[in-house]
Amino acid sequence: MAHILVAGKIPEKAEELLKDHHVIVYENEQLITEDELCELVGGVDAILSLLSTPITKRVIDAAKNVKIIANYGAGFNNIDVDYATSKGIHVTNTPLVSTDATAELTFGILLAVSRRIIEGDELCRTKGFEGWAPLFFRGTEVSGKTLGIFGFGNIGQAVAKRAKAFNMNIIYHQPRRLSTKLEQELNATYGSMDELLQTSDYITLHCPYKPELHHLFGKEEFYKMKDTAFFINAARGPLANEQELVDALKEGVIAGAALDVFEFEPKITEELKSLTNVVLTPHIGNATYETREAMSEIAAKNIIEIMAERPPISPVNQILVKN
Repeated sequence: MAHILVAGKIPEKAEELLKDHHVIVYENEQLITEDELCELVGGVDAILSLLSTPITKRVIDAAKNVKIIANYGAGFNNIDVDYATSKGIHVTNTPLVSTDATAELTFGILLAVSRRIIEGDELCRTKGFEGWAPLFFRGTEVSGKTLGIFGFGNIGQAVAKRAKAFNMNIIYHQPRRLSTKLEQELNATYGSMDELLQTSDYITLHCPYKPELHHLFGKEEFYKMKDTAFFINAARGPLANEQELVDALKEGVIAGAALDVFEFEPKITEELKSLTNVVLTPHIGNATYETREAMSEIAAKNIIEIMAERPPISPVNQILVKN
């Protein structure tokens, strides 16, 4: 029987699948801290971590018996993967199942900021309005506009499929260009970073966070965008310089922004909260019943496979598994 630490409350599916093992669930309302992790991991064989769980070198050193860190999320920048690998510890994630939910949220907040839906809701709930009028509460259409997508993997492509239904023109940028066939299927054109910045009416980010992509979007990038353009980020907060985004929004350099992630998450730059041309959501890209249940299942199955000395379902690193 393996001892497994689950670093926070998750859907019950994981516990159901892990019922033959000894499972300890961290149930405090606050997020688990590095100090608490170091105290709890000493005798466990597996850690089921959340995106907010800091799996640092110190935690890994304290986890003397751990064979796998199964991250509950597609991302894994909360884990020192290189150090875990050097210790022979498997690291896994829950990719793919988040694709549709995140793409839907992306398009939802894009529409919300362009059509001023949040502003309209607040107006109706507070002082109200005097009725329909030709110049009242105008927003910006998406149909026929150009959507720039930075990062054209599974989620980026899923966003493109939805944009195609809105008759949008799609330009994408990433290090590797896709096949001509796939570009035609998605009605997408590959362009340079400058082309994406200068031609897009909406720009949305769908790439993982890496140190070299820190502040991918800052003052220089915002000034290259159209002053009628909108910036959307449902990927990772540190991809954008939040203060320089605030400055661009206040100065009218760009028209608006919609953010599901934040540079210093869970903290949000105060000035963003006061801007009416910004939509803010609390990192809920994959927060659907369906997706979170599927993530719970995959994380648990990764642990089950490693405990049985079989390869994991969705490995992040490569560790030799005994036969």
